[in-house]
Amino acid sequence: MSDALSPPNNTPAAPVPPTTPPVSAPGTGARIIAVTSGKGGVGKTFVSANLAAALTRRGQRVLVLDADLGLANLDVVLNLHPKITLHDVFTGKAALQDAIIQAPGGFSVLLAGSGMVEYSRLTPEVRNQFLNVIQAITPKYDVVLLDTGAGISDVVLFSVSLASEVLIVATPEPTSLTDAYAAIKVLAMQQKRQHVRMVINQAARPGDGRAITSQLQQVLDRFVSTESGRAMRLIHMGDIPADPAVRGAVMRRQLLLLQTPGCAAALAIAQLANKIESTLLVPTA
Repeated sequence: MSDALSPPNNTPAAPVPPTTPPVSAPGTGARIIAVTSGKGGVGKTFVSANLAAALTRRGQRVLVLDADLGLANLDVVLNLHPKITLHDVFTGKAALQDAIIQAPGGFSVLLAGSGMVEYSRLTPEVRNQFLNVIQAITPKYDVVLLDTGAGISDVVLFSVSLASEVLIVATPEPTSLTDAYAAIKVLAMQQKRQHVRMVINQAARPGDGRAITSQLQQVLDRFVSTESGRAMRLIHMGDIPADPAVRGAVMRRQLLLLQTPGCAAALAIAQLANKIESTLLVPTA
């Protein structure tokens, strides 16, 4: 087993967010999926945006909420320049419906303003405002993707706690896998999660992601138990191969699925959307 997948000796303790059940259940509103990661720079927002486009193509009503309240960058990835953001909604300067805009790809987005220092901590006000927004949008969509911040801060963990499913994005790099392990451990111990779903981005070869997930599962089997006494279960959702087309799309601030829909990474994201729809979503009428 690789040293990169050995458990850290000093996994930092994270603040425990208030216990909050998922806002909606299957069949009662949007399926809320948190897209998160142990560390930044692994392509989490890229995956969120392109996954939203792929799900929209399949007939799902999708909204992506930029839940990285302090270091938001979904607007940059989508080349959007919103006049109204979550900051305006939270401060009462604008109505929620005025902050929801259409993104390239046909899905809706709710963007946060960058550098919102006052939202980098989970105060009771932030918690209540965030809950109100989530409860207002879930009846109107089939899928809400929460593009969270990276790591295990209290704001990130609270955002994740609102989701019925968690999709962790990691790369094969040792630091990414170590931080993914730390995040999964916290989700098992503090949120009592029984399973999380994994996507390995920038995979070098076919099958690499499944092998990495399997190795990480072995570590969890040894060191992390859920409330039921069983090991946290990792569900491998797919690999996104390393693809030069991704860098081109990111630099042009365009969705990969719109710019080069036939490239290997775009096809992998389309397969991920198919798997999410077939395993998690109620079929649309």
